[in-house]
Amino acid sequence: MISSQRQHLILSRLRTRGAVRITALSKELGVSAMTIRRDIADLADKGLLKRVHGGAVTTSTLLSEPLFSVKSQMDIGLKDAIAQEAVRYVAPGDVIAIGGGTTAYVFAQHLLESQQSSGITILTNSIPVAELVQALESKDIEVIVTGGVITRSNSLVGPIADKVIESLRVNTVFLGSHSVSIPRGFLMPNSLEAATDMAMMDIADRTIILTDHTKWSSTSLSLFARFDQVDTVITDDGLDPDSTARTKELVKELVLVHQNENAQGDE
Repeated sequence: MISSQRQHLILSRLRTRGAVRITALSKELGVSAMTIRRDIADLADKGLLKRVHGGAVTTSTLLSEPLFSVKSQMDIGLKDAIAQEAVRYVAPGDVIAIGGGTTAYVFAQHLLESQQSSGITILTNSIPVAELVQALESKDIEVIVTGGVITRSNSLVGPIADKVIESLRVNTVFLGSHSVSIPRGFLMPNSLEAATDMAMMDIADRTIILTDHTKWSSTSLSLFARFDQVDTVITDDGLDPDSTARTKELVKELVLVHQNENAQGDE
Protein backbone atom coordinates (compact mmCIF):
# COMPACT_ATOMS: atom_id res chain seq x y z
CA MET A 1 0.00 0.00 0.00
CA ILE A 2 1.46 3.36 -1.05
CA SER A 3 1.53 6.40 1.24
CA SER A 4 -1.49 8.11 -0.33
CA GLN A 5 -3.59 4.98 0.22
CA ARG A 6 -2.44 4.70 3.82
CA GLN A 7 -3.20 8.35 4.47
CA HIS A 8 -6.65 8.02 2.91
CA LEU A 9 -7.36 5.12 5.26
CA ILE A 10 -6.06 7.08 8.29
CA LEU A 11 -8.43 9.94 7.48
CA SER A 12 -11.28 7.48 7.00
CA ARG A 13 -10.64 5.99 10.44
CA LEU A 14 -10.56 9.48 11.94
CA ARG A 15 -13.92 10.38 10.43
CA THR A 16 -15.59 7.37 12.03
CA ARG A 17 -13.65 7.12 15.32
CA GLY A 18 -12.48 10.65 16.09
CA ALA A 19 -8.99 9.42 17.03
CA VAL A 20 -6.46 6.78 15.95
CA ARG A 21 -3.47 5.09 17.60
CA ILE A 22 -0.12 4.56 15.89
CA THR A 23 0.25 1.02 17.24
CA ALA A 24 -3.19 -0.05 15.99
CA LEU A 25 -2.65 1.46 12.53
CA SER A 26 0.76 -0.17 12.29
CA LYS A 27 -0.75 -3.61 12.92
CA GLU A 28 -3.75 -3.00 10.64
CA LEU A 29 -1.66 -1.82 7.70
CA GLY A 30 1.31 -4.12 8.23
CA VAL A 31 3.89 -1.32 8.30
CA SER A 32 6.24 0.05 10.93
CA ALA A 33 5.21 2.57 13.55
CA MET A 34 7.75 4.98 12.03
CA THR A 35 5.94 4.80 8.68
CA ILE A 36 2.63 5.64 10.35
CA ARG A 37 4.28 8.54 12.23
CA ARG A 38 5.51 9.95 8.90
CA ASP A 39 2.03 9.62 7.38
CA ILE A 40 0.46 11.37 10.38
CA ALA A 41 3.11 14.11 10.29
CA ASP A 42 2.41 14.69 6.59
CA LEU A 43 -1.35 14.90 7.18
CA ALA A 44 -0.81 17.22 10.15
CA ASP A 45 1.32 19.55 7.97
CA LYS A 46 -1.64 19.72 5.58
CA GLY A 47 -3.99 20.59 8.45
CA LEU A 48 -6.03 17.41 7.98
CA LEU A 49 -5.53 16.06 11.51
CA LYS A 50 -3.92 16.92 14.83
CA ARG A 51 -1.00 14.93 16.21
CA VAL A 52 -1.23 13.81 19.84
CA HIS A 53 0.86 11.52 22.02
CA GLY A 54 0.40 8.00 20.64
CA GLY A 55 -1.59 8.90 17.53
CA ALA A 56 -3.83 11.58 16.07
CA VAL A 57 -7.26 13.15 16.50
CA THR A 58 -9.60 14.88 14.12
CA THR A 59 -9.19 18.64 13.71
CA SER A 60 -12.87 19.12 14.59
CA THR A 61 -12.25 18.57 18.33
CA LEU A 62 -12.93 22.25 19.09
CA LEU A 63 -16.67 21.56 19.19
CA SER A 64 -16.77 17.81 19.73
CA GLU A 65 -14.67 15.01 21.12
CA PRO A 66 -13.94 11.34 20.36
CA LEU A 67 -16.00 8.63 21.99
CA PHE A 68 -14.90 7.42 25.45
CA SER A 69 -13.92 4.06 23.96
CA VAL A 70 -11.53 5.82 21.57
CA LYS A 71 -10.07 8.29 24.04
CA SER A 72 -9.42 5.55 26.58
CA GLN A 73 -6.82 4.08 24.22
CA MET A 74 -4.89 7.34 23.83
CA ASP A 75 -1.93 8.46 25.97
CA ILE A 76 -2.20 5.45 28.29
CA GLY A 77 1.22 5.87 29.89
CA LEU A 78 0.63 9.54 30.63
CA LYS A 79 -2.77 8.84 32.20
CA ASP A 80 -1.35 6.08 34.38
CA ALA A 81 1.43 8.27 35.74
CA ILE A 82 -0.94 11.18 36.45
CA ALA A 83 -3.53 8.89 38.05
CA GLN A 84 -1.03 7.22 40.35
CA GLU A 85 0.12 10.60 41.64
CA ALA A 86 -3.47 11.77 42.15
CA VAL A 87 -4.23 8.83 44.46
CA ARG A 88 -1.90 10.46 47.01
CA TYR A 89 -4.46 13.25 47.41
CA VAL A 90 -7.13 10.91 48.81
CA ALA A 91 -7.35 9.71 52.42
CA PRO A 92 -9.43 6.79 53.73
CA GLY A 93 -12.95 7.92 54.56
CA ASP A 94 -12.88 10.93 52.21
CA VAL A 95 -15.92 12.09 50.28
CA ILE A 96 -14.73 12.90 46.77
CA ALA A 97 -16.12 13.72 43.33
CA ILE A 98 -14.74 12.30 40.09
CA GLY A 99 -15.64 13.91 36.78
CA GLY A 100 -15.99 12.42 33.34
CA GLY A 101 -13.30 11.57 30.83
CA THR A 102 -10.68 8.89 30.49
CA THR A 103 -7.95 10.34 32.71
CA ALA A 104 -10.43 10.60 35.60
CA TYR A 105 -11.46 7.01 34.88
CA VAL A 106 -7.86 5.77 35.05
CA PHE A 107 -7.51 7.68 38.33
CA ALA A 108 -10.58 5.83 39.68
CA GLN A 109 -9.03 2.51 38.65
CA HIS A 110 -5.83 3.20 40.57
CA LEU A 111 -7.70 4.64 43.55
CA LEU A 112 -9.94 1.59 43.93
CA GLU A 113 -6.85 -0.64 43.90
CA SER A 114 -5.24 1.36 46.71
CA GLN A 115 -5.60 1.43 50.50
CA GLN A 116 -6.70 5.08 50.26
CA SER A 117 -10.08 3.92 48.92
CA SER A 118 -11.05 2.43 52.27
CA GLY A 119 -14.39 3.85 53.42
CA ILE A 120 -14.59 6.55 50.76
CA THR A 121 -17.72 7.94 49.13
CA ILE A 122 -17.55 8.83 45.43
CA LEU A 123 -19.86 11.28 43.70
CA THR A 124 -19.52 10.96 39.94
CA ASN A 125 -21.16 11.95 36.69
CA SER A 126 -19.10 9.34 34.84
CA ILE A 127 -20.95 6.18 33.86
CA PRO A 128 -17.69 4.18 33.45
CA VAL A 129 -16.52 5.23 36.94
CA ALA A 130 -19.86 4.23 38.47
CA GLU A 131 -19.71 0.86 36.69
CA LEU A 132 -16.16 0.39 37.93
CA VAL A 133 -17.23 0.82 41.56
CA GLN A 134 -20.26 -1.42 41.06
CA ALA A 135 -18.12 -4.19 39.56
CA LEU A 136 -15.87 -4.02 42.60
CA GLU A 137 -18.83 -5.06 44.80
CA SER A 138 -17.21 -3.49 47.85
CA LYS A 139 -19.44 -2.73 50.81
CA ASP A 140 -16.75 -0.32 52.01
CA ILE A 141 -17.14 2.14 49.11
CA GLU A 142 -20.28 4.11 48.32
CA VAL A 143 -20.96 5.66 44.91
CA ILE A 144 -23.49 8.38 44.12
CA VAL A 145 -24.37 8.95 40.46
CA THR A 146 -25.68 12.33 39.37
CA GLY A 147 -28.06 11.35 36.59
CA GLY A 148 -28.47 13.62 33.57
CA VAL A 149 -27.94 13.65 29.80
CA ILE A 150 -25.27 11.30 28.41
CA THR A 151 -22.42 12.82 26.36
CA ARG A 152 -20.07 11.20 23.85
CA SER A 153 -17.56 10.83 26.69
CA ASN A 154 -20.13 8.82 28.71
CA SER A 155 -20.59 11.65 31.19
CA LEU A 156 -23.91 12.70 32.72
CA VAL A 157 -24.49 16.43 32.39
CA GLY A 158 -27.19 19.10 32.31
CA PRO A 159 -29.73 20.53 34.78
CA ILE A 160 -30.58 17.17 36.38
CA ALA A 161 -26.94 16.44 37.14
CA ASP A 162 -26.32 19.98 38.37
CA LYS A 163 -29.35 19.84 40.71
CA VAL A 164 -28.13 16.65 42.37
CA ILE A 165 -24.60 18.01 42.73
CA GLU A 166 -25.56 21.33 44.33
CA SER A 167 -27.28 19.54 47.24
CA LEU A 168 -24.07 17.73 48.26
CA ARG A 169 -20.59 18.48 49.61
CA VAL A 170 -17.21 16.80 48.94
CA ASN A 171 -13.66 17.11 50.21
CA THR A 172 -11.99 17.03 46.78
CA VAL A 173 -13.09 16.97 43.16
CA PHE A 174 -10.88 15.37 40.48
CA LEU A 175 -11.55 16.62 36.95
CA GLY A 176 -10.04 16.06 33.54
CA SER A 177 -9.68 18.78 30.93
CA HIS A 178 -10.02 18.70 27.17
CA SER A 179 -7.62 21.62 26.79
CA VAL A 180 -5.61 24.16 28.77
CA SER A 181 -5.41 27.77 27.66
CA ILE A 182 -2.92 30.24 29.13
CA PRO A 183 -3.98 32.54 30.73
CA ARG A 184 -7.69 31.63 30.44
CA GLY A 185 -7.85 28.25 32.17
CA PHE A 186 -9.38 24.82 31.55
CA LEU A 187 -11.89 24.06 28.81
CA MET A 188 -14.30 21.44 27.48
CA PRO A 189 -15.94 21.14 24.02
CA ASN A 190 -19.38 20.49 25.57
CA SER A 191 -20.91 23.53 27.31
CA LEU A 192 -23.24 21.35 29.41
CA GLU A 193 -20.30 19.26 30.61
CA ALA A 194 -18.41 22.45 31.46
CA ALA A 195 -21.36 23.65 33.54
CA THR A 196 -21.56 20.33 35.40
CA ASP A 197 -17.83 20.45 36.13
CA MET A 198 -18.32 23.95 37.55
CA ALA A 199 -21.15 22.64 39.74
CA MET A 200 -18.82 19.97 41.17
CA MET A 201 -16.13 22.56 41.84
CA ASP A 202 -18.67 24.68 43.72
CA ILE A 203 -19.34 21.91 46.28
CA ALA A 204 -15.68 20.90 46.74
CA ASP A 205 -13.20 22.12 49.33
CA ARG A 206 -10.38 21.39 46.86
CA THR A 207 -10.18 21.11 43.07
CA ILE A 208 -7.55 18.98 41.33
CA ILE A 209 -7.17 18.90 37.54
CA LEU A 210 -5.72 15.76 35.91
CA THR A 211 -4.50 16.43 32.38
CA ASP A 212 -1.52 15.48 30.24
CA HIS A 213 0.86 17.89 28.53
CA THR A 214 -0.79 17.56 25.09
CA LYS A 215 -3.82 19.51 26.34
CA TRP A 216 -1.77 22.73 26.39
CA SER A 217 -1.52 22.56 22.58
CA SER A 218 -5.25 22.05 21.91
CA THR A 219 -8.31 24.25 22.26
CA SER A 220 -11.99 23.90 23.19
CA LEU A 221 -15.17 25.92 23.30
CA SER A 222 -16.26 26.22 26.95
CA LEU A 223 -14.26 27.41 29.94
CA PHE A 224 -15.10 25.57 33.17
CA ALA A 225 -12.29 26.72 35.49
CA ARG A 226 -9.88 29.62 35.75
CA PHE A 227 -6.39 28.95 37.08
CA ASP A 228 -7.15 30.77 40.34
CA GLN A 229 -10.11 28.42 40.96
CA VAL A 230 -7.91 25.34 40.91
CA ASP A 231 -5.79 24.12 43.82
CA THR A 232 -3.60 21.55 42.05
CA VAL A 233 -2.82 20.61 38.46
CA ILE A 234 -1.24 17.20 37.94
CA THR A 235 0.34 16.68 34.53
CA ASP A 236 3.39 14.95 33.09
CA ASP A 237 6.93 16.19 32.58
CA GLY A 238 6.43 16.33 28.82
CA LEU A 239 5.06 19.84 29.29
CA ASP A 240 7.40 22.31 27.59
CA PRO A 241 9.46 24.67 29.79
CA ASP A 242 7.62 27.84 28.75
CA SER A 243 4.17 26.39 29.48
CA THR A 244 5.48 24.97 32.75
CA ALA A 245 6.81 28.34 33.90
CA ARG A 246 3.67 30.24 32.88
CA THR A 247 1.36 27.69 34.49
CA LYS A 248 3.31 27.79 37.76
CA GLU A 249 2.71 31.55 37.87
CA LEU A 250 -1.05 31.07 37.50
CA VAL A 251 -1.93 28.01 39.60
CA LYS A 252 -1.44 27.29 43.29
CA GLU A 253 0.32 23.95 42.75
CA LEU A 254 1.66 22.34 39.58
CA VAL A 255 2.82 18.72 39.86
CA LEU A 256 4.86 17.17 37.04
CA VAL A 257 5.07 13.37 36.98
CA HIS A 258 7.30 11.11 34.94
CA GLN A 259 5.57 9.05 32.27
CA ASN A 260 5.41 5.29 32.84
CA GLU A 261 8.31 3.69 30.99
CA ASN A 262 6.25 0.78 29.68
CA ALA A 263 4.24 3.08 27.44
CA GLN A 264 7.06 4.88 25.69
CA GLY A 265 6.67 2.76 22.58
CA ASP A 266 3.20 4.15 21.90
CA GLU A 267 4.45 7.57 20.97
